[in-house]
Amino acid sequence: MNYIKKSLALGVMTLFTTWHVNAQQAAPAPYGALPSADQISWQKLGYYMFIHFGPNTFTDKEWGDGKENPGVFNPTNLDARQWAKTAKDAGMKAIIITAKHHDGFCLWPSKYSTHTVRESPWKGGKGDVLKDLSEACKEYGLKFGVYLSPWDQNHPSYGTPEYNDIFAKTLEEVLTNYGDIYEMWFDGANGEGPNGKKQVYDWPLFRSVVYKHQPHAVIFSDIGPGARWIGNESGFAGETNWSTLNTDGFGMGKDAPKQEVLNTGDENGKYWIPGEVDVSIRPGWFYSPATDDKVKTLSQLLGIYYTSVGRNANLLLNVPVSRTGQIHPTDSTRLMELRKVVDATFKTNLAKGKKVLVNATQTTQLSDGNFDTYFAVEKGVKNATVTVDLGAKTKLNRLLLQEYIPLGQRVKSFEVAYWDGSKFVVLDKQSTIGYKRILSFPTIQTSRIRITVEANASPVLSEIQAYLAPEVLDIPLIYRTKEGVVSIKTNSPDPLITYTLDGGDPQVKSTPYDGSFELKKGGMIKARAFINGGKEFSDIVMADYDLSTADWKVINASESRKGSQVNRAFDGDYRTGWEAEYAGASASYEITLDMGGELEIDGFTYTPATNGNTNGIVDKYNFYVSKNGQKWERVLHNKTFGNIKNNPIKQQVKFPVKEQARFIKFEALSVIGADQNGMKINEIGVIVN
Repeated sequence: MNYIKKSLALGVMTLFTTWHVNAQQAAPAPYGALPSADQISWQKLGYYMFIHFGPNTFTDKEWGDGKENPGVFNPTNLDARQWAKTAKDAGMKAIIITAKHHDGFCLWPSKYSTHTVRESPWKGGKGDVLKDLSEACKEYGLKFGVYLSPWDQNHPSYGTPEYNDIFAKTLEEVLTNYGDIYEMWFDGANGEGPNGKKQVYDWPLFRSVVYKHQPHAVIFSDIGPGARWIGNESGFAGETNWSTLNTDGFGMGKDAPKQEVLNTGDENGKYWIPGEVDVSIRPGWFYSPATDDKVKTLSQLLGIYYTSVGRNANLLLNVPVSRTGQIHPTDSTRLMELRKVVDATFKTNLAKGKKVLVNATQTTQLSDGNFDTYFAVEKGVKNATVTVDLGAKTKLNRLLLQEYIPLGQRVKSFEVAYWDGSKFVVLDKQSTIGYKRILSFPTIQTSRIRITVEANASPVLSEIQAYLAPEVLDIPLIYRTKEGVVSIKTNSPDPLITYTLDGGDPQVKSTPYDGSFELKKGGMIKARAFINGGKEFSDIVMADYDLSTADWKVINASESRKGSQVNRAFDGDYRTGWEAEYAGASASYEITLDMGGELEIDGFTYTPATNGNTNGIVDKYNFYVSKNGQKWERVLHNKTFGNIKNNPIKQQVKFPVKEQARFIKFEALSVIGADQNGMKINEIGVIVN
């Protein structure tokens, strides 16, 4: 056996690499759809920042309507260098910014719009956010990407044949004035414009403009062609995640493949379109002061990291800029905490330089820490048994595997086992590997790891790495019954748990949790676990509860689906819910409730189904209140939960003014998947601040 170096032509690109073969044996043939050189470079970035910023930042909206006064956009101390430094310090490799969202507001002084920073008071109308950020990215060695929504609720030409040409020119403006663009991010949203019409987008035209001016840019959309949406905004790729997808006959938005297909890809798909996981560090995408204390915990972010980067996808983590024009300290602190743990986890590769046996052949390529070397199993052999000899008993709880994707994605299943001193014990069974797969498991101690691989073609593996991640103290779990009784638990042994009810962060000297307590009127609970006299502590966990529904009764409701109980819509448990029976594609649904007494209410909450199936989730509604159950006032009419399909989180809706009421009625005017599904409510409640 010799190590030889050759060039391998893959379509239009030539890759220089090293592999382990017999001196007379040819290099392994490529298999299936293959990535371009630009897609490989993109995949190696792994983790980068999304920034949502615009008028919505100042209006507390997720989706603006294009009618906002440009004067609302007026950050007091915008500092793009602070954004770039934060991303760099967090270990991110790039930044993508929402240059134009659905409201049509442009973060640069576009010649093709009158809804831009030029019309705002910021810098006297002389500012250019894209210029500031592109220069900051260059200074900090970050790649620069842009998001441009083709939906424009402000432009008077939207909904006409002329608009596509205007959008193409807008694209050209961005793509030619701010240096290299590594990723062009297209949203598939397509709603009505000022004239009440929707636009038929000319996607071939838009893509041609990108490739003309930024030939190395990876184009993101529901179906790529450079990278695909992963099918959710919750932060996870599928446990099975192929980088290949069949897109013939599909389009953007409502014409895209099913979300579960986007989440897993297609085995032996026709095109190489890897997944990108987009998720926000906060409940919403744009900054809101109301979410300053709702930033995701370290544990949540670690979980997202392992279900995105650890599942053959890239992670695009949204960190919205605040009204000052800077990233909020809470967000940046959490990013640094994540960087610290990730760095500590992957600092020492316990398998580096160790002996590796593939079937009957010994190799060093899989333990040399270099992605660009690989081991190719003999042609025609689709199985492989890889044994890593660690040399001595070693503690580990993470395993990182990589395929050499320039030759295609091949592995369709694998099993990991460890030597317990007398036999191999199965540790995990999984499906795909792709560019990178990271397995997390409780700490074991072993001298040997065995990976058994089954593939669609001869496996070509690049890396096997082993790590010992630091233990992170488990966060407390907060529960409240329908009657308003709160309990707090944790899986960590014998911690001190403290909590607050005033919005402040729990400290070791805060109120200790020593048993369940009542919180009938609702409110915010924050809790934290401490050990070692307070020297070590968990993330802060928060629960925001509405008024207790113990006295609520159903007055009227749509017909329940068989086996579903309507009282689950207000049982205090967001994990359970009520499903109304399907009543037709254009049907409306309702639930009317008696709260047991007259209250002054400030708004209502709606929690959609959280099981990953968005069908049946309400997206358009009316809301009514009554003092006597006879005379009703419609306080919210034909309202929409913006982006709830992609980001199905608890919706908190304030009334224009506070209302005195004993009875409430929620009427669903439109549900997702209306052609085959009734309405779903996991929880409905009222705000009594």
